[in-house]
Amino acid sequence: MRLKALRKERGISQVKLSMDLNLSQNTISRYETGVREADYKTLILIADYFDVSIDYLLERTDNPVFLKSQTTPKRT
Repeated sequence: MRLKALRKERGISQVKLSMDLNLSQNTISRYETGVREADYKTLILIADYFDVSIDYLLERTDNPVFLKSQTTPKRT
């Protein structure tokens, strides 16, 4: 996960990030070292915080831009 790189790039400490996301600093550290993986809800929280896509966060793409669908799917 690109969490550490995003955090450092923006000059945010683990403590500040943990406070902003209402997570423990230890949890942030474990995400960054790969000891622990974030659940879906937390991935969305982190991606929204850094304004990047989840795919970018998980290193599935090098494009950080979240591409919103042009049309909203109809629910049946």
